[in-house]
Amino acid sequence: MSNDKRAASAPWIRTRLRTAPGAATALAVLVLVTAFLAAAFPRAVDAYETKGLRHDIATADAGRSTVEIARPQPGLELPQEQREAETRSPELTRVGEALLKALPAPLRADASSVAYGVRTTKPSVATEPWLPKPDAVPPKLTYVAQSGLKDHATLASGTWPTASGGVTADSRAVQGAVTEETAAELKVKVGATITLPTAAQEPITVTITGIVAPRDPKGSYWSADPLLRSPSLVPDPSSSFPVNFWTGTVLLAEDTGPVLLSTAAEPVVFWRIPPDPTGLTGPDGSRLTSVIASLESGPGLLEVRRIAGGTAVVGTGLGTVVEANARMRDAISPVIAVAALGIGSVAAVVLLMTGALIAARRRDELALMRSRGGSLRGIGGRLLAETAVTVLPASALGLLLAVLLVGEGRWWPGALAAAGVGLLVCVALPVRTTLQHIRPTLHGAREDMVSARPSRRRTVAELTLLVLAVGAVTALRRRGTSTGGGTDLLVSAAPVLVALIAALVLVRLYPLPLRLATRPMARLRGAIGFLSLARAGRSSAGGALPLLALLLALATAAFGGSVIAGIGDARDDAALASVGADARVSGMGDRVTLPDELVRTVSGLDGVRDAAPVRVEYSVAMPEAAAGGDAGTRTDTAAGTDTAGDDAAAAGDAATAALVGVEPASYARLARTHGLPAFPAARLRATGPSAPLLPEGTKAGPERILPAIASPAVAARLGKEPRAVRTLSGDFQVQVVGTTAQVAAVSSTDFLIVNAASLEQKAPTTLLLAGAPDPGKLRAAVDANGKKFVVQLRSEERARYVNTPMQAGAERIYLAAVAAGAGYALLAVLLSLLQTAPERKTLLARLRTMGLTTAQGRRLLAFEATPQALLAAGGGLFTGWATIALLSPGVDLVPLALAGVAGSDTGPVALRTDLWSLGLPAAGVVALAAAVAGVQAWWASRRGSITELRAGDSR
Repeated sequence: MSNDKRAASAPWIRTRLRTAPGAATALAVLVLVTAFLAAAFPRAVDAYETKGLRHDIATADAGRSTVEIARPQPGLELPQEQREAETRSPELTRVGEALLKALPAPLRADASSVAYGVRTTKPSVATEPWLPKPDAVPPKLTYVAQSGLKDHATLASGTWPTASGGVTADSRAVQGAVTEETAAELKVKVGATITLPTAAQEPITVTITGIVAPRDPKGSYWSADPLLRSPSLVPDPSSSFPVNFWTGTVLLAEDTGPVLLSTAAEPVVFWRIPPDPTGLTGPDGSRLTSVIASLESGPGLLEVRRIAGGTAVVGTGLGTVVEANARMRDAISPVIAVAALGIGSVAAVVLLMTGALIAARRRDELALMRSRGGSLRGIGGRLLAETAVTVLPASALGLLLAVLLVGEGRWWPGALAAAGVGLLVCVALPVRTTLQHIRPTLHGAREDMVSARPSRRRTVAELTLLVLAVGAVTALRRRGTSTGGGTDLLVSAAPVLVALIAALVLVRLYPLPLRLATRPMARLRGAIGFLSLARAGRSSAGGALPLLALLLALATAAFGGSVIAGIGDARDDAALASVGADARVSGMGDRVTLPDELVRTVSGLDGVRDAAPVRVEYSVAMPEAAAGGDAGTRTDTAAGTDTAGDDAAAAGDAATAALVGVEPASYARLARTHGLPAFPAARLRATGPSAPLLPEGTKAGPERILPAIASPAVAARLGKEPRAVRTLSGDFQVQVVGTTAQVAAVSSTDFLIVNAASLEQKAPTTLLLAGAPDPGKLRAAVDANGKKFVVQLRSEERARYVNTPMQAGAERIYLAAVAAGAGYALLAVLLSLLQTAPERKTLLARLRTMGLTTAQGRRLLAFEATPQALLAAGGGLFTGWATIALLSPGVDLVPLALAGVAGSDTGPVALRTDLWSLGLPAAGVVALAAAVAGVQAWWASRRGSITELRAGDSR
């Protein structure tokens, strides 16, 4: 019997697939694309988290990322032979290999850069007369006998240092080498000798036999201790005067560690183990943090001491690097979850719409089977088998494509996501169809949406969703996307809930304008307007499910576009705040002024539209805060009205400020060009007591009063009365005549702007340029005037914000979310129109028998599709705008836009409405609806009425 059933089921599936190959292929393609997106998302997240973790570890300073295991020199109670043996290469190699094997997963070592040896921790004074002595202080040197010197350096001159004859603690002559940088700065030559004091006052003579050049200067071998590669001029902390001395490192032969035991320089035995990030993945971050903590002060440290000795300690900054990566990941994940839930919801609704379309097309067929005795279980089983044959291979192929096309990541999250897509489609069609045929239905029953009334259960469900949406939006606005304990799905689903509520509200309100419009249309002579509105109200294309899909897709696209636009705007603003203009030329020091020839040459370069010379003086001491009401009054230049501050105490932080001397006219043009707050150049007019001094450089008395534009804090501190200030540009009084929150010349929040013509010293220190000059020509023109000037370009500063793999990966996900949202919106329109396509074709055929012309038929279909398209487009625009407006206070884009860039502005970065992502998909919905209606009318006009109106046709 089972064989008969199997034989009967196979022809059914083959017959159905052969009967409707187009529908099966379309469903398979839709499932394939959706399964690919569902499987690609977790893999993309894993990929950018993995690349981000590897990037942060690989680019971190070697002094932070290297794991160093060190222990003091062997105890004096041990025999000298044993002490020397513990500092020789064989023993150090044995311990090092054991330490590498004992490293707990996922921490792995870069074996090619592992170094071990003996080094001094207390610098020794070098008294050789030929060594440089700035400020008459001799250099202090450290000494290290480190393994692998020949593998990580090339010999520039001389010979490699060797430990010939066996070096012991009693040896008093050893060989060493220095790097090229050390030799150049400390005047060391091959054959020079340096004396290293010992505890027994018997000096050790170190002969420099070679000068070496590092193979990889930035590698961990040379950068874990930068003094190995480059000497440093450091201040003397023991001196009461500002004096400096040189410090550097001498590289001893590899097996000369025992000689350092006789010194008083506190030698230690060490093993430096750089991490190898190539095998790490994003999920390994939390395990790596635990492993590092264990090595520093836990069970891992006990194992290290068992191998290296009971006094060994582990020091590393790798844990800090991994924790910083985890903080960025935790800050980005909730924002990404918003996009994931939005696109996931849209995809689920579109799949349900597809199932509804297939069920509607096969309603009569399945009703006939039901009327002839077919059981619900049998019909559902056949539909499940028929759907699974198409859907499951498509889901598997989507998963395979995601694995092949998306970077490395865990396979099981993508597999679960693809399986979820396949399961949803396989279950949705049988369940929906089975529920429709539980009871026999009368043929031709109308589903007039205008006359339908929502049930009480639907009202309760809608109110429940409304409460959830209000709670999610409120939580998101109050505490943001990050809850401190991971991603809150309710908070991340706020845009989806807002779109859901909007769809339910629009479905309820949709019949009202139709009723109002139908009455005047009924009085007109033509039937096209009345028929189109009647059809629009009766059509299921304007139901809750299609409208929900459209609003979700449009809101997700608008939200994603706003995220991308907000990131770009934040980076542009940060770059402008850092540079001050499109390009900036300034001196290396605050007192370096720009020559007139340099200003004229640079201002005349091709691509420079405008130039504004500025004189900047930092850290100008401000007078004590004004008492009484004067301290709290300032003039708002943007509004042109006086506003009151909190009080004088609020200005206590503005003890110092940057003095900015500008040419009011040129600076006002520059501010206007770069979109900065309007600058009131007329208020800084140099007239009366602030007129320019003639001749230039004439000393002026402190009674001169200069009008000034100040930052709000400085204005609150100075008040509205003249206050005296002392600067390198002259002594004078300033009177605040306006405030502005931002100035192009400095990034400081405390500043004071005056007319440069009124200063005793007018020479500019900075030149701000508007335009796009050639970087090479600009730098060449500046370098022609000396090496003490610096060129900064806004474009180069802007490029610093896009080099983090985690940020770049998150941006790509949001770009994909915008594209997917727009695509699903158009697909939802197409599905909703296809669902009613047979009815429209039959309607046109019947009306053509009554005299309807082809042009009238086209207008009828266009007018019928217009209300649904306008409802979806208008609702999508409003929902997208409302979603951004409601959620912007709780979404901070700093982790995506500016995190990880030193010196960047880390103020809150809020969502900004992007008109393209808001309006373009909505316009596409209207255009697609009109295009589909036109194509349907054209196609229907090509088919005869007899073809559409066959005898016995129930449509």
